[in-house]
Amino acid sequence: MNLKTTSSRSTRTLLLVPIALCLGTAACQLSDAPGQATSDASEPWNWSEEEVRAAVNQVRAGRDLNPESWPGGARVAVLLSFDVDNETVQGLRTGTVSIGPLSQGEYGARVALPRVVRLLDRENIPATFFFPAWSLKLAPEQAEVINESGRHEIGVHGWIHELNTVLDGPTEERLLVQALDAIEEITGERPVGYRAPSWNHSPNTLQIIRDLGLLYESSLMADDRPYELLQNGEATGIVELPVEWILDDAPLFNPLGNRYMNPRDVMQVWIDEFDMAWEEGTMFLLTMHPHVIGHRSRIVALEGLIDHIQAKGDVWFATHEDVARYVREQAGMD
Repeated sequence: MNLKTTSSRSTRTLLLVPIALCLGTAACQLSDAPGQATSDASEPWNWSEEEVRAAVNQVRAGRDLNPESWPGGARVAVLLSFDVDNETVQGLRTGTVSIGPLSQGEYGARVALPRVVRLLDRENIPATFFFPAWSLKLAPEQAEVINESGRHEIGVHGWIHELNTVLDGPTEERLLVQALDAIEEITGERPVGYRAPSWNHSPNTLQIIRDLGLLYESSLMADDRPYELLQNGEATGIVELPVEWILDDAPLFNPLGNRYMNPRDVMQVWIDEFDMAWEEGTMFLLTMHPHVIGHRSRIVALEGLIDHIQAKGDVWFATHEDVARYVREQAGMD
């Protein structure tokens, strides 16, 4: 997922109210229209208690899945993830094709991803790489770069980085199936983890990933720890590995944005987040994008963070799949 521009953030924010309303179980079953509600979405102050609770409860945090201990007696699980968006966020998903931005996306596959993987492999650190299928179809050699060490995971991040929250249910499901099939064809392995292209769910998203048998989801923000997702108040068995904008490289590394920060300053934010996770004995999950973090002046932030984590010690570096399977086992979900 990438908060690439202020305009894309604004679009997502404006869409939240009309799309978030899926009142009642029936309305959540792959509806043909995005965002169905029984009341006027522009007047939530007139909603009944039942309508408010139904809107909030369609997808909610369930039980805390943070284990009593991590493998090897580690105090904290560290999950480094990369959304390999490349050209898909530089115009392809909107149909607005411009050569310059597309070249910025191509940098991700051509230069940045190999640079990132070299760093991880030099330090023997596993990571999870979430792909929009078209990002991998345009440069399938990325799979070889990632899989050469045998320690990394490839997850699914949509078809063409579509805004899944504005799609009707059947279309959203079709695109995700296409993406899973395409990634499996290229890599030889079907992804078990999903990260929504929009870092948000439509009224249909959770049911779709349940129906497709995915192991975990990593798009929501209800905790710092792994937790089980609830759908309309019922446990789903889906592990949520939550994300956060604080722990995303894209918003603060955009040199054209009004929130740009020096990479070394961002590194300190990440270090502070990690140190607290270490103290709490929980989880530290960081989202990056090769075409963002993989530039020479920015990868120093990741290098510095890794140095700090390794110096701290008592850490379990793991893929998202490894963590999802471990917490499920510890919670007796398998």
